[in-house]
Amino acid sequence: MSGLLALLDDVAALTRLTAASLDDIAANAAKAGSKTLGVVIDDAAVTPAYVNGVHASRELPMIGRIALGSLRNKVALAPALLFLNWFYPPAITALLLVGGAYLCFEGAEKIWHVLAPGADHAVSDDMSPGNPASLEQARVQGAIKTDFILSAEIMTVALSVITTPSPWLQAAALLAVGVMVTAGVYGAVAIIVKLDDAGLFMARAGRFAPTRALGRLMVRSLPAVLGTLSVIGTAAMLWVGGSIVLHSLHAFGLHAPADIIARMSAAAGGMAPGAAGAATTWITGAALDGVAGLALGLAIIPLTNHLVSPMLRLVTGKRSN
Repeated sequence: MSGLLALLDDVAALTRLTAASLDDIAANAAKAGSKTLGVVIDDAAVTPAYVNGVHASRELPMIGRIALGSLRNKVALAPALLFLNWFYPPAITALLLVGGAYLCFEGAEKIWHVLAPGADHAVSDDMSPGNPASLEQARVQGAIKTDFILSAEIMTVALSVITTPSPWLQAAALLAVGVMVTAGVYGAVAIIVKLDDAGLFMARAGRFAPTRALGRLMVRSLPAVLGTLSVIGTAAMLWVGGSIVLHSLHAFGLHAPADIIARMSAAAGGMAPGAAGAATTWITGAALDGVAGLALGLAIIPLTNHLVSPMLRLVTGKRSN
């Protein structure tokens, strides 16, 4: 009898440990997921362009294939990032710095193309009409390649804020973030690209006038939804990218930029009345991080256009259009 009680006690202890571990994984995954907001929104804003112009029956299968490729990207990246984090943690900070600069560049480039019409950034060279099957394959491959960079940044940012000391829980939390973000992004994309079809169905087949009116509103509002999402994504990229770069520089000993923004944010918060002070401090800090990100991104654009892109064309043998 005592042996059975001891066994039950061990099972209960193991159950408590497992529950605590799952709570730890969930808490770290949620925290890490919130820090990847800027990249996630950009991913959701970019992806619908890849199914633009394809037959409605192929939209969801394409999104499914892209989502599967995105998940494979994250699963492939996780071991490499965990290895670096365990054996050489400064490499994660360096990757964050590079990734943050990339986000700043992407956000600034979007704004630059709006200010300089005719310089629109093509999603892919393979977006031109052609054989439908070949076009679909080219678009899916292009989306997965683009997603690899975004996935690398998502996973690096996520790993940087996972606080559990256990390597196994770190790995579990990182994979949880990968699954959670992939499901969230591509689930949202699937809903977005089908809004017009759902609205068209409601407008045509709705039994009641309000239903038909709502359907027409959904069809008309989709371009505005995509435009708003793009603006939010650009702002989020600049904010997150600037914040990542400033904090990475701080970790490498360059404290002045982050300290200046912290002082300016605190001063702005101090001028706000009562409970609004904390909110004002945060908003000011986020805005200044975004301004810093925009300045860095604008500085990177000519470097990319006149040095990096020509070198890539030279290596790959591709000519600019």
